[in-house]
Amino acid sequence: MKKSVLSFIVSGLLCTGAFAQVKKITLPQLQKRISNPDTVYVVNFWATWCKPCIEELPHFEKLQAEYKNQPLKVLLVSMDFESKLPEVVKFAKARQLRSEVYLVSRKSDQELIDAIDKEWSGALPGTLIVNGKKGIRKFHEEEFTYDALNKLYQTNK
Repeated sequence: MKKSVLSFIVSGLLCTGAFAQVKKITLPQLQKRISNPDTVYVVNFWATWCKPCIEELPHFEKLQAEYKNQPLKVLLVSMDFESKLPEVVKFAKARQLRSEVYLVSRKSDQELIDAIDKEWSGALPGTLIVNGKKGIRKFHEEEFTYDALNKLYQTNK
């Protein structure tokens, strides 16, 4: 009995700690989060209602897992409305997302879009890669395959 209870507790702790929590983040907080020059940031802008976004999410997860010992951070930034936070949390848990997951809090979509990249039409998915040490900040308004995403990381790290 003691062994099964202990096993249940340990497995519960492992499961809950392994998956990302969804946190709200503002634009200034996001800008600060991606400002460490010793880290390459791959920031994916997505939404729960965006089919291409959902299809590419596993590629971002794989990239983070594959390079977990390198100075790389994959951030998954949901563009869902703030009122949809419970749905985003449920979505992240159901897909067992392990990267950092955020729901962006914003006054307006256009303000956020312009701050990320003036050329961004606002279409999803979108990906920002930042390497402060090399002065790289590039935005890509497209859906990625794993190979293309890996190439993007390799050429900008």
